[in-house]
Amino acid sequence: MTPEQYVQQKTAASGSSFYYAFLFLPKDRRAAITAFYAFCREVDDVVDEVTDPGLAHTKLQWWQNEVKQSFAGRPTHPVMQALMPGAAQFGIEARHLLAVIEGCQMDLAQNRYLDFAGLSHYAHLVAGVVGEVAARIFGQHAAATTAYAHKLGLAFQLTNIIRDVGEDALRGRIYLPVSELQQFDVKAHEILKRQYSDRFTALMAFQTERALALYDEALALLPAEDRRSQKPGLMMASIYRTLLREIAGDGYQVLHQRVSLTPLRKFWLAWKTQAFGTVQ
Repeated sequence: MTPEQYVQQKTAASGSSFYYAFLFLPKDRRAAITAFYAFCREVDDVVDEVTDPGLAHTKLQWWQNEVKQSFAGRPTHPVMQALMPGAAQFGIEARHLLAVIEGCQMDLAQNRYLDFAGLSHYAHLVAGVVGEVAARIFGQHAAATTAYAHKLGLAFQLTNIIRDVGEDALRGRIYLPVSELQQFDVKAHEILKRQYSDRFTALMAFQTERALALYDEALALLPAEDRRSQKPGLMMASIYRTLLREIAGDGYQVLHQRVSLTPLRKFWLAWKTQAFGTVQ
């Protein structure tokens, strides 16, 4: 298996909404974003799949070293071998990849965030920086597009948190800020035991409203000159905003299941954004 085949398989197997946005990119950009997304999946899988925290920490340290070696011209992992040509072409730097790893290390060190500011810092590393790199690969021209990418990354991460409350609880993690749990009188043990209540519904409605507002704020930040090049991000925004509305319409039944859109619906939303430039 070639490095290119490896990252393609890794990305397709994830079932991510991002995959559908990649389909509409030119070959070189599609290869770069596929390799970068595969890197993000590799390091995130260390946290989610390695049960021994010490071993997970060692693996992330290995990835840190692999990133540094790769940017020194010595990649050994197929993901980095596939990524390095695109890194040179699209301005991806070692600091971007190291920031993503730092965010994953935070997952090993803590499973709660006291307030939204703390959660936002985590989201910046695991999603905002990802958005920055993606914007470069998609064909960013205006410097102001970076702010859009960071804001959109935060919106994506909050959407993931809302969708994955139940799955995260099974791993003992609650990303919803402690201060906001207290605000809505939702106890951590209720989430860990997957117990629904009107208080939980109100908390999730609050989270959803904030996430939807962040999508609006992000789109308002996107310079007109980059709207065409950043269509893949707009496709993802359309898919994720639609997912949020599905979750809300289903009464926030996220503790016992993972709400998702069908592959066909994701492709349809991506195609509509590609064809008409509109975000649902």
